[in-house]
Amino acid sequence: MSRSAGPAERYAVPPDPGQAHTVDNLVERLRLLKVWAGDPSYERITNRINTAGRAAGRPPGELARKSTVVDCFRPGRRRLNTDLVLEVVHALHPDVGYVAQWRQALRVIGGEVQAASQVRVQDSLPQDLPEFTGRTPELDRLRRALPHTQRVGGPVVISAIEGMAGVGKTQLAIRAAHMLLREKAFNRVLFVNLRGFDPDPAQPPADPSAVLDGFLRLLGVPGQEIPHDLPARAAAYRDRLAGTGTLVVLDNAADAEQVRPLLPATPGCLTLVTSRCHLNGLHPATHLAVDVFTADEALAFLDRAVPGIPVGADPNAAARIAQRCGYLPLALGLVAGHIHATPGWTMTDHADRLDERHHRGRLDSGIELALDLSYQHVPADQQRLLRLTALHPGQDLDAYAAAALTGTDPATARHHLDRLGRDHLLQPAIPGRFVFHDLVRAYGISRAGDEDPPPQRRAALARLFDFYASASAAAVEVAYPDERLRRPMVPATGASVPDLTDQNRAGQWLDTELANLLAAAQHAAKHGWPEHTWQLSVILDRHLRTRGRYRDAATLHELTLDFACRVGNRTAEMNALNGLGYVDRMLGRYEQAAGHYGRALPIAQDVGDHGSELQALTGLGYVNLMLCRYEGADEHYKGALRIARDIRDRSGELYALHGCGSVCLMRGRYEQAGVRFEQVLLIAREIGDRNGELQALISLGNVDRMLGGGRTSDHYERALQIAQEIGDRSGEGYALTGLGSVHRVWGRYEQAGDHYERALRIAQDIGDRNGELRALAGLGRLFRSLGDQKRAVDCCQRVLDLARKLRNSYWMFEAVQEQGRLYCATGDPGLALIHHEQALRYAIDIAQPAEQARAQDGLAHAHHALDNHDQAREHWRQALEILVGLGTDRTNEIQTSVPSIRAHLAGLDQGSRRAKPVSKDLRNR
Repeated sequence: MSRSAGPAERYAVPPDPGQAHTVDNLVERLRLLKVWAGDPSYERITNRINTAGRAAGRPPGELARKSTVVDCFRPGRRRLNTDLVLEVVHALHPDVGYVAQWRQALRVIGGEVQAASQVRVQDSLPQDLPEFTGRTPELDRLRRALPHTQRVGGPVVISAIEGMAGVGKTQLAIRAAHMLLREKAFNRVLFVNLRGFDPDPAQPPADPSAVLDGFLRLLGVPGQEIPHDLPARAAAYRDRLAGTGTLVVLDNAADAEQVRPLLPATPGCLTLVTSRCHLNGLHPATHLAVDVFTADEALAFLDRAVPGIPVGADPNAAARIAQRCGYLPLALGLVAGHIHATPGWTMTDHADRLDERHHRGRLDSGIELALDLSYQHVPADQQRLLRLTALHPGQDLDAYAAAALTGTDPATARHHLDRLGRDHLLQPAIPGRFVFHDLVRAYGISRAGDEDPPPQRRAALARLFDFYASASAAAVEVAYPDERLRRPMVPATGASVPDLTDQNRAGQWLDTELANLLAAAQHAAKHGWPEHTWQLSVILDRHLRTRGRYRDAATLHELTLDFACRVGNRTAEMNALNGLGYVDRMLGRYEQAAGHYGRALPIAQDVGDHGSELQALTGLGYVNLMLCRYEGADEHYKGALRIARDIRDRSGELYALHGCGSVCLMRGRYEQAGVRFEQVLLIAREIGDRNGELQALISLGNVDRMLGGGRTSDHYERALQIAQEIGDRSGEGYALTGLGSVHRVWGRYEQAGDHYERALRIAQDIGDRNGELRALAGLGRLFRSLGDQKRAVDCCQRVLDLARKLRNSYWMFEAVQEQGRLYCATGDPGLALIHHEQALRYAIDIAQPAEQARAQDGLAHAHHALDNHDQAREHWRQALEILVGLGTDRTNEIQTSVPSIRAHLAGLDQGSRRAKPVSKDLRNR
């Protein structure tokens, strides 16, 4: 009897993810892997993932849902949840090497997806066309929607400015938007080209998350405050738009899924959306289908666009031209540009010329016919500029980029751009910048393929990438002079660059060109210029970090790392690893950060790059500190300090010293920590590093608070002032948390709560997980002081859940220790005992004797409340032994706690059944 082959027989080996080139390809291989693994149910896969998650300490609220697992296997997705896909792969085939193959494939595919994150947003409208004509019924219908919006008080989505390419959807939306702004129906505008149908495969539809990032920045949200995930960004966007009366124009949308997160959904705001597709599922919506011009509208357009042109022998010449153009607005505009460029011709001559080309079989489509006419009647140098600028990987460009592509000077390029704009072959965006209609771009790319040999096209792009590297290096040199020693030297290319000698101007140029710079770096990585990608990843790293663009930084560093590993460029590999380490540490991924820094360090040592070695050591010091590995942190920071002093890097010395002080602070060596932080403050003021001054002041405030000094509030207040002046949101949050603690100790509970809440909001907005832990812990202590045990316990649980996610044993200890204290105070010593036992395990894990003493003290109190006096005596004895053995460590705790514990022991020895719990200072930290 024959039998059917099982999965393992049909597929001898699991599918190779490296052969995938698109998201759908990768999803198909994931489905094949599921079959190869025996085709387990989605529920079983979910259970495997969550079993591993629980073992790793993942909180229940962050376990995978079956529905999200099923989504990973669905085709037609634009993006994949990388972490979840890797967990699915591990659940199906837990081979480390195979999972690593999937991680690399996801990085490669992610590079394609990341191109979607490069998008330009504007808080102004593109220019209205003076020759715009017709569309009266459509404009009236859009105007009639406005009173409904204002009367009902709800947003109306005009999504149905829909129609074929070239029909004039964008110009209709722009005309309507200008009309509404002139009528003062709205007081501000947001505009974006969503790039739904770009002919260049390297320019996929814009990612809504990236659009929201840009919109939030235009709405005044600092980059550090912008949330990382799409739902949180959409919520922040709608919150910012509430009550503003904003007109949002979403041009060239791919589908409803792309548009939906971008809708204001707030009263008084109106959204205009254009698309080639019918956008089903957007509610409420007014659908407005736009067709080609009517014959009368086409004639009116020509009459307005080319006035005064003699008719010639045929009185119906204009009608023939309109007919040959298919009444398509884009084609009519291009023909109008051609008519302007041919003085002496009559309308009849132009109509005859179109008829001749049509009869020769030169296309039935009015679009390409019109493009051919327009292209062939501009000078050769402008034709060349059109072809080469169509190769630009970004969304728009200026005269400097056009000059680099064509090898000319900016003045000449600007003249050609203006002329092509007048001929409707380019469209003006904001002053000085131009964009392509996607059909014109496709035409330009096609002509470049026909007329410019591959070496010439590559040379043009090489000049463009040289220009971007040179200009961005010049801008960063001015905007961030303190890090010039850590950036690569970019050779002079001879290309003209803008005037970037002013710090504000340099920063503005970087912001304006950032989308193009990122697009250029990605294009360079994939098409043979990886050295440019590496240069841009190092040059732009500081600017991306300052602007909170961690995802963009990670993309550039991953592209560089892939190239560097393939060709053996160790310097590029080292730079990429240090950059990825910084991104991971800012996002709370400390183990991953340690891995990246750990790989960068030996490379830096081998190649003799002391600056990069210093960077890796400082990074390793930080992540070891966050993971409570204090010996390792101290060793790395001291190594960084030696190097910084050897190479006379004052900035590096500052941050290494601060790390050394932080280790002392965590170990309870407060006076030693204070000495180091004073040194940090002195260096920061000497070299003018305000961020370093800010960190030193916060740390001095922490030391003064632990020692009970009188300058705590002064330090935090000054730190808060500096943080707000320089826009450092993370530093602002830490200063607010410190002030909250000061007010709590002084009994000013309302002020304390206000400071803690503000700090928590900042930390959550910018993704500062360590800041979030500190603010939550402060709120928990505040609620305990107020006698609100329920909310205090809730804060402790939130701290515990987050600490487990970050695998931060110190904060796990703090959370369960505080929970134990709360349960003991509310008369549940049994639960308190369980929590203090857990706290002791965490304290042993992090090898911190002082924390072990606190846990022992908590256990003693719980046992004492349960009348287990022998056990209470033993735990107090062990706590006392630890504290006495600390020597110079934790001097403050020893002075305040040792007498209290001795009093407890004396009371027990005297047979007291109810010794008073007087060791509050040790338990109350």
